[in-house]
Amino acid sequence: MASSVQWVLRLKPEVQFLDAIKVAQNKFVRYYTEQQHVEEDEEELDKFILEMLIMISPSHLGFRVLDIWPPKRAESKKKEQVVKMAPPRTQKMNPSQDWANIWPAQRTFHPAVVPLPVRQGRNKHGPPPDKYANAELMKIPNFLHLTPPAIKKHCEALKQFCTPWPSELETEEDMEKHFPFEIVASDYCHSSPSIRDPLSRIISLKVKLKNLELDEHAKDKFLRLVGDRYDPKTDYVTITTDSCPLKKQNYDYAHYLITALLFESWKCEDWEKQKSNEDMEKYIFSERQISENVKQFFEYNNKEMPDTTEFAAATENWYDNGDSSKNIEDYKKATLKLLSLPVY
Repeated sequence: MASSVQWVLRLKPEVQFLDAIKVAQNKFVRYYTEQQHVEEDEEELDKFILEMLIMISPSHLGFRVLDIWPPKRAESKKKEQVVKMAPPRTQKMNPSQDWANIWPAQRTFHPAVVPLPVRQGRNKHGPPPDKYANAELMKIPNFLHLTPPAIKKHCEALKQFCTPWPSELETEEDMEKHFPFEIVASDYCHSSPSIRDPLSRIISLKVKLKNLELDEHAKDKFLRLVGDRYDPKTDYVTITTDSCPLKKQNYDYAHYLITALLFESWKCEDWEKQKSNEDMEKYIFSERQISENVKQFFEYNNKEMPDTTEFAAATENWYDNGDSSKNIEDYKKATLKLLSLPVY
């Protein structure tokens, strides 16, 4: 018994500061003092010592126990949740429904909404990729919102804001009279991520020379300023602007140019008054000596002055356009007619 007691007491310095050891020592002392027959009952003492050892065991004191063979733990298996995917919208569409309500405005291509077997792209070892997860269809602009029924529907909605066509503009001549200027612009559509094109900024302004109402001096100066922008066959003056980056800027610049040309054409500088008939680019019958010669001829012969319009036109045509068999023949006929001679 004494050896057992000494063994228990020797545990004190190894586990001091632990409340459990203090409790065990106090209980052992109390038991040793109260029981006088401890020496005779060795079984009771061994039982008590075993109880003390259990109280000071590492698991009881809160120490971590090394398990060589850890106990089996019950693992609960989670059931996989099966999510039911709804079928694509295209399978539920009614063929008679209004497409403008499904695709009312511009948007990126969506395969579950478009009920068409569209394919786009290139595949080396098979057909082109279908519409699902197809980047080629998603990155290009589409016109699914501009179908003919949708355009008609938009026009019907905008009709209430429109005014009837003016009754005064029934013919092309009427429109040309009231709206002499024509603006020509272009818009481009590409199969690319951007719908912008640098060529769309170009503006062409067209107007007929006769609609500008210029006199001879202004007309001559205007034609000198525009150069080859005037087409004598169609009588159109075309001014094309592409210097500015935006279409609106080029539109304003074209109007500025035509306005500046008209104002400069009507100006008459001092040096222009010194221009003689020999410096003129065009032969003017009324300002030439031949006009005075015709008048003197009829006055000398005491004859009435006839109409010289045809003769003047033939003379101007001959001088302006050069010698040709037709021009000479026209001049001959006009001269014989002016002198009241038979034309042969």
